[in-house]
Amino acid sequence: MTVGLGRRARSVEEFGINVGAIMAEPLQHFRPLENEPGDVFIACWAKSGTTMMQQMFHQLRTVAATARGEMDFDDISRVVPWEDSAPLIDHDINGPQRAQPRGFKSHREYERLPAGMRYVVTLRDPKETYCSFYRFFDGWHIERGALSLEEFFPLWLGGGPNGCDYFTHLLSWYARREEPDTLLATYRWAARNRGAMIRRLAAFLGLAVSDEDVAEVEGMTAREFMYAHKDRFDDAMVCAALERRIGVPADSDSTKVQQVASDASVLPPSVAAQIDALWAERVAPVTGHADWASLAAEVERLGS
Repeated sequence: MTVGLGRRARSVEEFGINVGAIMAEPLQHFRPLENEPGDVFIACWAKSGTTMMQQMFHQLRTVAATARGEMDFDDISRVVPWEDSAPLIDHDINGPQRAQPRGFKSHREYERLPAGMRYVVTLRDPKETYCSFYRFFDGWHIERGALSLEEFFPLWLGGGPNGCDYFTHLLSWYARREEPDTLLATYRWAARNRGAMIRRLAAFLGLAVSDEDVAEVEGMTAREFMYAHKDRFDDAMVCAALERRIGVPADSDSTKVQQVASDASVLPPSVAAQIDALWAERVAPVTGHADWASLAAEVERLGS
């Protein structure tokens, strides 16, 4: 029997009804993560480069182990499991993976992840994440066009299943920018300098790779390559669970890889002002950075 609305939400309140319904469903397969020494968390915030980094991580470890990349999966979160969503889709994410080290996706802050692991995080302009998040939800979780950009604000603050708000995440990982267990970069830098990011990630993971290996991973993390394989990056496991458990049809284009990057210039001034006010209240006093551009410049200098 379908619970919840049996369709996509048409308001913030209806979205809450669907989420509450799916989380109330009894779990049969889920087990909490039993972390192991050496595990890696791809812990970017929502719409901040997580999918690119999952792909980079998986292809890098696969190339290091077998001298070739591999795309034999239906969902990138099948091979680099999304820990936050495991209860939502009733999935056991424990056990061996296709190559070492094991890796997991999360949108959480450091304080709610297992200690003693390794963490890879890319940070992104909050206004770009807002536009990308809206673009992703519109027509999938939310009936297309049902919410305006202004009305989407509460869902952006939510940050995704079991996640946290953007500012909590940013401050948590910014505080760890010089810790040896954390690899921190901006999404913009990582996307524009993929070869250098691949080398940084390989060194962080302790993987020996050749120039040819780096070139292969660089090609497989290009926007054009990932868009050509976008059905591997469309949350297929979540789509199937939403259809099976609450009747949200799995027929939308839920891919996280778009042909063209989201453009923050479309953000309404009222939304931009709310984001700026939260930055001034929460981020500037802690970091000394009055805006995203200033903070990003520091993070990029540290990685150079």
